[in-house]
Amino acid sequence: MGIAILMGLGMALVIEGLVFALAPSRLEDMLRRLAAVPHQTRRMIGLTAIAAGAVLISWALSLV
Repeated sequence: MGIAILMGLGMALVIEGLVFALAPSRLEDMLRRLAAVPHQTRRMIGLTAIAAGAVLISWALSLV
């Protein structure tokens, strides 16, 4: 279980690092656009991402 957590964190860091390395100017534009989104909408996006991640993790664990 610990290995899966480390692998998941590592993959998240690789994906986020790719955004910074390959498209730094697009990232700045995206952050400006995100700042214009209301707080409640950002909160719902975050909660949806958490739920989707939990479903994916549960699904992956059921395959093992």
